[in-house]
Amino acid sequence: MFSKFKNHMLTDIGIDLGAMNSRVFMKGKGVVLEVPTVVAIQPDSKRVLAVGDEARDMLGRTPGNIVAVRPLTGGVIADYDLTEAFFRYVFGKLFTRPWWARCFKPRAVIAVSSGITEVEKCAVETAAHAAGVGEVFLIERPIAAAIGAGLPVSEPKGSMIVDIGASTCDVAIISLAGIVHSCCLPAAGDAMTSSIVDYFHGQNLDIGECDAEAVKISIGSACPMESEQSMEVSGRDSETGEPKTLKVTSEEVREALKKPVSEIVDAVRKTLKRCGPQLFSDLKGGVGIVLSGGGSQLRGLDKLLSKEVGIPVRLADNPVVATIEGVGVVLGEIDFLAKNRKKCRGKSDEM
Repeated sequence: MFSKFKNHMLTDIGIDLGAMNSRVFMKGKGVVLEVPTVVAIQPDSKRVLAVGDEARDMLGRTPGNIVAVRPLTGGVIADYDLTEAFFRYVFGKLFTRPWWARCFKPRAVIAVSSGITEVEKCAVETAAHAAGVGEVFLIERPIAAAIGAGLPVSEPKGSMIVDIGASTCDVAIISLAGIVHSCCLPAAGDAMTSSIVDYFHGQNLDIGECDAEAVKISIGSACPMESEQSMEVSGRDSETGEPKTLKVTSEEVREALKKPVSEIVDAVRKTLKRCGPQLFSDLKGGVGIVLSGGGSQLRGLDKLLSKEVGIPVRLADNPVVATIEGVGVVLGEIDFLAKNRKKCRGKSDEM
């Protein structure tokens, strides 16, 4: 009876822990929260001043005694304390249960980059536990994205996902619910944005990351467009310090994005080279390569990849939320995961 009561009180959640934005899936409700992964602090005291939307608005606008930072960089925890503070903020947004219900800690499935080490995985689990989570189950982001994109990951058949987030690009070939070959690189959305900032700096125009992101979304592309576009960008003259406006074309932005885009293409090509002939045949004759993540929405990236590697490439139906939707599917099997974990621990204790 107590076990049934406990299971009734548990609120299972899934988290896509991203460098730019994090999303939360609640069992039975779907995606219930999307929040910027940003924390504002006082550097001297380490006191947390703001988290989420309020902290994001502070980026690039803070005085000397306040710093707005992302607690995750390169797919891993850059600051443990800030990550814990972020988790606490998220859970505070979600759980407004009475005190007697809070005695039962929620279980969580958290998506992490495929490139992180065991030590870094432990850091994520520890931060979640410290913020009030009970059991924590980690899932590699490429697998979650592939599940969310509807790929047959559990079958004895090769599937390939290229998940392009803010700070990392996870390339993985999956079969029988496991990663056969993978590659994780930092050439992702942030790298594209930085390349645009650097391009304008070379034109003696200093702009912020938000403005560069707007340029990428508005006229950025990976291959020639049917109708090339242009837009005006305002910033500060890097030599005189005065306001300056520059007209930029989509061809120029494409050239600025050439390096990070070519790194993504090379990562896909290298991963395919490590692939066995049977898996390669599955990819060539099956669903091909699927793109997910916010960075995958760069115009023409699917066409460029398909041309370069010779395999069909398509964008997931909902690329931005594919990972969290995959986490939601795994969340539905959390009781099975918990039982298996107990069995494994029992066998380990016997040994």
